Amino acid sequence: MRLYFSGIGGVGIGPLAEIAHDANHMVVGSDMQKSSITQQLQAKGIEVMIGQDGSQIQKAHEAASIDWFIYTSALPPDHPELRYAHDNGIRVSKRDEFLAYFIKDHDLQLVAIAGTHGKTTTTGLFMYALHHLDIPLSYSVGTTVSWASSGAYDSASKLFVYECDEYDRNFLHFEPSLSIITALDHDHVDTYPTVEDYRDAFVKFLQQSSYSMIWEKDLRYLETSDDINYEAYDENLDLSYITLPGDHVRHNAYLVERAIQRLFPDLDQQKIIQAINAFPGTARRFEKLAENLYTDYGHHPTEIAATLQLAREINDHVVLVYQPHQNVRQHEIRDQYRDSMKLAETIYWLPTYLTREDPNLPTLTPEDLLNVLVNNDVAHPAKMNEVLWTSIENARAAGKLVLCMGAGTIDGWVRQQLADT
Repeated sequence: MRLYFSGIGGVGIGPLAEIAHDANHMVVGSDMQKSSITQQLQAKGIEVMIGQDGSQIQKAHEAASIDWFIYTSALPPDHPELRYAHDNGIRVSKRDEFLAYFIKDHDLQLVAIAGTHGKTTTTGLFMYALHHLDIPLSYSVGTTVSWASSGAYDSASKLFVYECDEYDRNFLHFEPSLSIITALDHDHVDTYPTVEDYRDAFVKFLQQSSYSMIWEKDLRYLETSDDINYEAYDENLDLSYITLPGDHVRHNAYLVERAIQRLFPDLDQQKIIQAINAFPGTARRFEKLAENLYTDYGHHPTEIAATLQLAREINDHVVLVYQPHQNVRQHEIRDQYRDSMKLAETIYWLPTYLTREDPNLPTLTPEDLLNVLVNNDVAHPAKMNEVLWTSIENARAAGKLVLCMGAGTIDGWVRQQLADT
């Protein structure tokens, strides 16, 4: 088949394009701008067109008929490419519909890694451990990693490991053989307005899974275990044998260890642990950019607290630069920030990155948000400018660890400042 991926440079669509390419489909796609993922795809011989005004898909379709148009939930209904696909009778699906088809068509056993926090790191851990153990694997992870592609299909593999996102109820397209639930905490209020909506979706997802692995605290959060086949673990386990930094990372690693043991009971446990402990990490998850400078995708109070705990294992002096994500989300989680940043010595709070917003909601300012902190005396409104970069450089020079967090533009800005110095 000839497949067209709209938003091919995104962390959800890009890996799917690689997977389809590995399975010998003809792949072409578009995005608004170049990125590390588009470069990765082009290096594999995949055609990537920059721009999405409709002329790109028209050109591709006229060159050779497109059989299937695949897109993300972020694409608006009136998007030029989506309109063109409908108008020209091209099959149209969101990314998870296509992936569900692919997994079934290739008779793969799905290992789905789901949860509010920790999906990417846990998926990366799983991938790395199986690579380390020389087990063939097909997979998709929502980031880039230094040691592999973001997505791959191996015809020798029996497993497909997938970072299974709950946004827009995407994960309900799947019926996993094994589900791993990393952590649960109400999120994506535009999809799940209430806690009950969020819980109900995860309960349904677990009911669709043949077997699930979950922490006891998250099972309690769901308030039901009806029709779920599961194994639950005490979150207070001694995990000192896992040497990766960060309490939340060690807990994620434990889930990976148990899953591999279940899937491959003949493997030596010590070899599994050795593979896990060798994990080098993934992009944007406490990724080291330079000496005393780290970047992280986290943008929820629970993620912030966990990543600060990790940072404090490395350095007693942590400076946090934080860019909130989505104003509508800030209205929902504002009070949850209260003690989430108490491990930071200094906090620089940036304006919220705006996307998919409700125009009727007033935009919360940095002052509105940082005032809820128990340690707001060390928090300062800031902007991504020369003043902030000077503060970052001074903190690094003083031996402090600077952690830049957010899902918006902060990562690109920091990388650009480094490139310019």
